[in-house]
Amino acid sequence: MADIKDPENTIIMTLTGGEVVIALLPDVAPLHTARMKELARAGHYDNVSFHRVIDGFMAQTGDVEHANMEKNYNPGRAGTGGSDLPDLTAEFSKIPHARGALGAARSSSPNSANSQFFISFKDNDFLNGQYTVYGNVMSGMEHVDAIAKGEPPVNPDRMISVKVAADV
Repeated sequence: MADIKDPENTIIMTLTGGEVVIALLPDVAPLHTARMKELARAGHYDNVSFHRVIDGFMAQTGDVEHANMEKNYNPGRAGTGGSDLPDLTAEFSKIPHARGALGAARSSSPNSANSQFFISFKDNDFLNGQYTVYGNVMSGMEHVDAIAKGEPPVNPDRMISVKVAADV
């Protein structure tokens, strides 16, 4: 596991293959960082599927409304929902959408991000300045690379658990 310097702003995501450690960027995107920690602490991300996984691009997850594989999984609706919290204002920055970047998924409106996010498989510079980056994978990227591909995948992978490192 990566050396965790700031446990309050570090996420530990458990996937089938192992743990993914994500350093959040509260100085760059405080609203998105706070939302991820709030949903993680409430257990809302646990068992949520990766509903859109495009090889060579990114893995998207976080639809807590329609994609919890133990409570409300609806493959036809996965990716269309969020949380019951208000949408977030975009927090664009100069941080690039590099391999391992955690980006806020949203609709066509820049201020529509809610609970969904994606992790980039490669540098996706064409997204720079258009989607909020609020974290970076510090370790476990090989587990992200192994997530089942598809839109949606035939047998989707899920986030088994998502925790704030300070809480474990």
